[in-house]
Amino acid sequence: MASPALLPVVFLGAGPGPVDLLTLRGAQRLAAAEVVLFDALTDVEGFRRLAPGARWIDVGKRGFSGRPGCDASGQARINHLLVQHARAGSRVLRLKGGDPSLFGRLEEELEAVAAAGLQAEVVPGVSAALAAAADLQRPLTRRGRGRSVCFSTAVSAVPAAETPAGQPPQGRLEGPAGPRADTEVFYMAGKQLAGLGRRLLAAGWAADTPVAVVSRAGCADRLDSSHRLDGLAAAAVLHAGRPTVVCLGVGAEALPTPPHADCAMLHAHKARAPRSLGSDA
Repeated sequence: MASPALLPVVFLGAGPGPVDLLTLRGAQRLAAAEVVLFDALTDVEGFRRLAPGARWIDVGKRGFSGRPGCDASGQARINHLLVQHARAGSRVLRLKGGDPSLFGRLEEELEAVAAAGLQAEVVPGVSAALAAAADLQRPLTRRGRGRSVCFSTAVSAVPAAETPAGQPPQGRLEGPAGPRADTEVFYMAGKQLAGLGRRLLAAGWAADTPVAVVSRAGCADRLDSSHRLDGLAAAAVLHAGRPTVVCLGVGAEALPTPPHADCAMLHAHKARAPRSLGSDA
């Protein structure tokens, strides 16, 4: 049973990167925090300005590199810090990229907090998949034909028992056994685009299935590209070294352009064009 004297640990979704995509409730909880355990965020300083008096502790995970915070011992450290600071009576906030409930290892941290007899609050955030769909203006669901969406990771951790002695933790490319939804979205796909394309083709997706790739979704410098599935490997250079999501299927299709849209855009451009010198118009 939770002690009434201790404050709940807050798990907050920071969104895909920009501070202005943080929810109002999230901003309120962050402003009240005394200790912030934060992920590898795009704009850390921007978030810090919302809680300038808090103690900020970097617990970010940066892939399968063997560095602190990216393996099982790193997760154990995070769990320990959450409990340690909350038991000391601090207002503890765990700031996670995207949404805490989607590939954020929230389960393990909630279990650690509950096992310590502490309460928790989860504040949702904008996930990268939703930010990418908004950037592209390509809804993940479509009336009548896009009724299901599947979220997956392109890689998963190799179990410690399968990792060679002396080697750092590694990632293993994952792929579906077959199409599972009208739209599938793959997270953590930046280094896996060519392999992911091959796995999806082998799983039964058609070669001409539309694919949209977005890196740094929601950010001012986001990049996007559209492909057929059999050409997904071509996106690897454009999105190299950037957090990337891949959308496949119905939700990756561009919306049809109305026949009159091009003409309207042309007229608007002419209306804005500067007049030539000596023109009588």
